[in-house]
Amino acid sequence: MHLTSPASRLLAATVFALLLAATLPSPSRAEDVNLACLGGEHLNDGDLARGATVVVIWASWSPRSRDIAERVNALTGRWGGRARVMTVSFQEDRSVVERFMAGKRFGAPVCLDPDGSFSRKYNVANLPGLVVIKDGQVAYHGKLSEDSDQILGGLLH
Repeated sequence: MHLTSPASRLLAATVFALLLAATLPSPSRAEDVNLACLGGEHLNDGDLARGATVVVIWASWSPRSRDIAERVNALTGRWGGRARVMTVSFQEDRSVVERFMAGKRFGAPVCLDPDGSFSRKYNVANLPGLVVIKDGQVAYHGKLSEDSDQILGGLLH
């Protein structure tokens, strides 16, 4: 085949682009969740696809997250029998989170979301945030507030 006609050049360019794309590593989809947790656990899409999971998103620099350990412990005590309770630190390094947690007891795993991908996927706009996922579907997302027990009671009956 001669590459003199415009159609031949277009075909050759298309074939080249397809071959090039096939050799490149496929990027991770933005919606994929695979977070490492401080205790060696992981939080991923497979975990979120089964049962109910309550996720609290927080950051040590947020004034509203200063008492997050106590709030998470209360949620775990009330709802831990009906759902997995997890926490996600929003865009913080492991060392910062570990320093913040020193001397505190968290009743739920603390996972790291260093690039904010989990928070973006679940449209978390407030810290601390609350996301409830049932069998892979978002049942609730919003802020962790005083009426969170009422929200969870309606979702985890």
